[in-house]
Amino acid sequence: MIQKAIAIVTGSIFIAIGINFFVIPHHLLDGGIIGIGLIGKYAFGFIPGLTIIILSLPLYVIAYFYYKSYFYNGIHGLLVTSFFIDLLRPIAHYSSTPIFMSSLIGGLLIGIGVSILLTNNISTGGSDLLALILARLSSINVGVIILIFDSLVILTGSIVIPQTNILYSTVLVSMVGITTFLITGYFNPTKRSSY
Repeated sequence: MIQKAIAIVTGSIFIAIGINFFVIPHHLLDGGIIGIGLIGKYAFGFIPGLTIIILSLPLYVIAYFYYKSYFYNGIHGLLVTSFFIDLLRPIAHYSSTPIFMSSLIGGLLIGIGVSILLTNNISTGGSDLLALILARLSSINVGVIILIFDSLVILTGSIVIPQTNILYSTVLVSMVGITTFLITGYFNPTKRSSY
């Protein structure tokens, strides 16, 4: 229980720093539900963490009825990650990292954070939850599934952010996907006994 709590807080802080210090200052996009939350911020001024919670709720309702362990293991990750994303928003004002380095470092931090959560059978939002379910039902690595979701969000976000930022967002998403693939592939959460 303590290990899981530490994993939730640690992974969430990695994600929140990556998002606020490296992604938001350059109007980059991550993928999945977080990316959709960022699209909402850039286009309409929505609060990203709150948007992530609202968008994730339908999948958590499904998980509650069909995958209760996913629901109970994921709801904490969703709430804590969203909380830290919104809590750490002010650090965006202190970022001076160039956009290319931001896409690499931000992607690495987010990938590490997501991997910490996933290897402890915790999800950060709807797309991670859906990826865990699909990985459970298939032999596809959860990192690959997340990479596919992320790519779809980037394509959608191309109507909101400048075209030059799409390339850097692609680098970011690729870094998240590669990091998640390597870490979760090593620990392979779909074979862990808690699910």
